[in-house]
Amino acid sequence: MRRRVLQATISALAVAVVLLGIPLAVLAAQLVRSDAERDLDLRTATAARTLDVRYLAGEDITNETLGAYLSGRPGSPTYISVTFPDQTKFEAGVEPSPAISDSHVTDSGLIVLMYIAWWDVFWEAARAVGIVFSVGVFAVIAGMLMATWQANRLSAPLVYLAASAELLGAGQVRPSLKKSGVEEIDLVAEELARSADRMGARLAAERQFAADASHQLRTPLTALSMRLEEIASTSTQGEVRSEAEASLEQVERLVGVVDDLLGRSRRALGAGTELVMLDEVFDQQREEWAATFVKAGRRLVINDTDATVFATPGGLAQVLATLIENSLKHGDGTTVVSARESGANHAIVIEVRDDGAGVPEELAPRIFEREVTGGKGTGLGLALARDLVTADGGRLELSQRVPAAFAIFLQGVPRMVDLTSVVPHGRAQKRSRR
Repeated sequence: MRRRVLQATISALAVAVVLLGIPLAVLAAQLVRSDAERDLDLRTATAARTLDVRYLAGEDITNETLGAYLSGRPGSPTYISVTFPDQTKFEAGVEPSPAISDSHVTDSGLIVLMYIAWWDVFWEAARAVGIVFSVGVFAVIAGMLMATWQANRLSAPLVYLAASAELLGAGQVRPSLKKSGVEEIDLVAEELARSADRMGARLAAERQFAADASHQLRTPLTALSMRLEEIASTSTQGEVRSEAEASLEQVERLVGVVDDLLGRSRRALGAGTELVMLDEVFDQQREEWAATFVKAGRRLVINDTDATVFATPGGLAQVLATLIENSLKHGDGTTVVSARESGANHAIVIEVRDDGAGVPEELAPRIFEREVTGGKGTGLGLALARDLVTADGGRLELSQRVPAAFAIFLQGVPRMVDLTSVVPHGRAQKRSRR
């Protein structure tokens, strides 16, 4: 938005300067020429009247007499000539070329002719055009500064709104926003706050329902499990004991399904999403895996970063651990973990890559499917990792097959946003709890 506001303002200024500056420059040049011609005509008429009076009085008119009407200043006459009725001609000065001339004929028949240098008029007109051009450049610079200030004034509240909307989508508490002074943006912020209140009430109701459902389902399932265990342990008939044990396995599987469904429901609500400093998660993974890689004769490089993302801290740590472990088991060489910004939406990409043989071509399209593995594993790690990243509003992809490189895309936080004014940071929240 900032770029578009600047482009629109600068374009409007450029059009205004072109449409107004060119006519003003032409008008200024014409005014300078008109003033020069008017001044020359006035000087010629004055000289003609004076010389006519002296001629009628019988005074001598010589070249030296005519020199008094000339001047060395730019724009002043540099040549004058007088022709008498008997065709006698006197002149003074140097005739310029090119020149602008003016003549005047008196009642007694004197013809007075005066010249000014064309280049003097041209440079005076050029100076006027330069002033107009300078004013235009100053107007453009002032407009750019004003446009930059206005763009920042408009874009900053929108960035805060975007961060607040992301927090709202993640299920966080209602963000606090100050009024920006822009009526439309303040209306959106107020409506966002009201929506946050409504969504907060709905999320609270859904979470309470999930907790109640978990309690109501676990109680009878636990009782049923205990009853089946008692039957299996007290029965003397082998068939009854076998059926009881089979039923007990089905009940335990049902308990696992209920737990999995409730866990997915909570993750879909975004209950655990918050602002996460990647350096903390990277430090945790470095401490956990460094010794293991050294023992395996491998090297683990985790690059430092100051990025902040919206994610579930435990879920993101589990995803990174899965990818690093996958690289340790199936990869080779140095494993590198790094983070970088991607695109104009402040997305953060976390990459985990190594120097191994990569993912087999026939396995790459199905690498995130359950029970799909290239070794002795269960094939659930990458599938669970993708589910965890998706629950946080991101995505996990195989960005490169050979050598293998996995990329985690998460929503980042723009650097211009003051996190503490939008929402209390995760660290500050922990301190307040203690």
